[in-house]
Amino acid sequence: MADALADPDQPRAGWRALMEQLRLSVGHKLFSAMLAEPALGTKRRVFTSDAAAYPLGGRKPMPDNAYHRRIFREGSPFLAPDAAAIRAEFPDAELILSLGVASVLNVPVRFGGRVLGAINLLHDAHHYTDAHASRAMGCAAFAIPLLLAEGGLRDPGV
Repeated sequence: MADALADPDQPRAGWRALMEQLRLSVGHKLFSAMLAEPALGTKRRVFTSDAAAYPLGGRKPMPDNAYHRRIFREGSPFLAPDAAAIRAEFPDAELILSLGVASVLNVPVRFGGRVLGAINLLHDAHHYTDAHASRAMGCAAFAIPLLLAEGGLRDPGV
């Protein structure tokens, strides 16, 4: 990750390396990252492993449901272990399930007392556990500079 973050092709090189690190340590069939846009009441997709199903730049509302409360208010991971849980929380559940995945692990990316966004991992039903969530939370810290860059901070002044 250190080498990827030093690469001048940011934030793309960082996202690719983080996606691979999470594939190896947690597992996923689909990876995406969302930038929180609280002033707009939305979140915006800034990286995806499947641009056909989930195009870059796509915005989604942040409704008051368990998923958004856990991620964006509490700053805690959210796990939907199967199709029923996905259908209960995600308006695009049928699209998710049509991609051949049936469990979701979302982890917040936190910095300076706020949630910058979220990392979204999808896999087979019942793939994710609390141990996966813990490992993913540790990896999510590497997304901090990537989300700051996506939000417009190009030069941290260092």
